[in-house]
Amino acid sequence: MKQLLMYCRSGFEKECAAEIQDKAGQHGVFGFCKLKANDAFVIFEAYDGDALDRFLIDFPFSKLIFIRQWALVIGDWLELPSTDRIAPVLETLLGAEVSGIGELRIEYPDTNDGKELSTLARKLTVPLRQSLRQAGVMLKKENLRAPVLHLFMQSGQKALLAMSYPENNNSLENGIRRLKFPSEAPSRSTLKLEEAFLEFIPRDEWDTRLASGMRAVDLGACPGGWTYQLVKRSMMVVAIDNGAMAESLMNTGQVKHFMVDGFKYKPEKFNVYWLVCDMIEKPQRVGQLICDWLINGWCQESIFNLKLPMKKRYETVQEVLAEMQQRFDEAGLKVKFQVRHLFHDREEVTVHLCKA
Repeated sequence: MKQLLMYCRSGFEKECAAEIQDKAGQHGVFGFCKLKANDAFVIFEAYDGDALDRFLIDFPFSKLIFIRQWALVIGDWLELPSTDRIAPVLETLLGAEVSGIGELRIEYPDTNDGKELSTLARKLTVPLRQSLRQAGVMLKKENLRAPVLHLFMQSGQKALLAMSYPENNNSLENGIRRLKFPSEAPSRSTLKLEEAFLEFIPRDEWDTRLASGMRAVDLGACPGGWTYQLVKRSMMVVAIDNGAMAESLMNTGQVKHFMVDGFKYKPEKFNVYWLVCDMIEKPQRVGQLICDWLINGWCQESIFNLKLPMKKRYETVQEVLAEMQQRFDEAGLKVKFQVRHLFHDREEVTVHLCKA
C-alpha cells in the first residue's frame, strides 16, 4: 500500500500536506500529495510502499499537529450503489487478502456535506461488520489491539478503504473529540482548554496534575472561558486581563482579577503550577512569553494557543517551536512539547509544555 489517507480540519489541507511531506521526508519516505481545498482530507502517495508502512508504525502519531487521523489506503475509490453498498467493500478487501481486522469505523469528512453522512454511517455499520466477520475479514469479536478498518465515505456513493494500527493512530471516530458546552461557562472558548486537558494530560495523572487547590494564572482571561475550567477543578486562579470577568466566576471566591497587560504581569510568589494563555497576539511573541515563565520558574506546566497567520501556518508553527526550544536549550531547561490543532481550535494550534 503506497497511499496514506489523512483527515484534517476543512481549510487546512495545505498544512496537512506540508506536515506529512516534512515528517515523512525526514524519515526517508518521499512522495506527493493529492488534495482539494476544503475537502478536509489529503492523500499522500509514497514512491515506496514498504517505507511508508514502516513510517506509519515508527513515527509517533502524537507528534503530528494538523493530521487528525491517518490510515493506509486499500485499493482505489469505490463506487457504492445505493442498492448494495456492502458488496463492493467485500470484493475489494477479499481481493486485497485483508484479514485480522479488529475494529470497523465508517467515517466521513468534517464538512457540512460530510456531516450529512452520519446517519448513513450508523445504519451501515452493523450490517457491514456482520458481513466482514462472515467473510473472515474481521475477527469474530472486536479486538482493540488488531488493525482498524476505515471506510471513509466522501459521499453516499463514493468511498475509500484504509487501515490503521491501533497503537499509533487516533482512537476517536473521525479523529474528533466532541464536547458539550457547559451552559454556565462564560464563553465557548472553554471547550478549547477542556479538550486540551483531555488530549494532553493522561487520566490517571489528573489527581496530581489537575488537582484541587493548585495555583493557576490565566493570561488574557476575559470573560473567563479558560478560568472556568480551572475553577471547575477547584484551583485558585489569578485572572489577568484589562476586560471584565464573568461575575459568576468572581463569586466563587477562587478568582483574583487584575486589570494588567498579560505581557507585563509577574507573579509575586513561586507557587503557580499552571499557566494558561489564549491571548490574540503574534505567535512569536506569545511563545517567548511562555518561555519566560518556565525559565524563570514562575510555573511548572503551561497550555496556550498560537494564533496563526493566513499563509504558511505550518511553517510559522515550526519556527515558533524551534525558537522556544532554542531558548530552553540555552537555559539548560528540559521541556516536553505537545502540539495539536484541536477540534475546538480554529485559526490556532494548542501547545502544552511540561518541565521534563
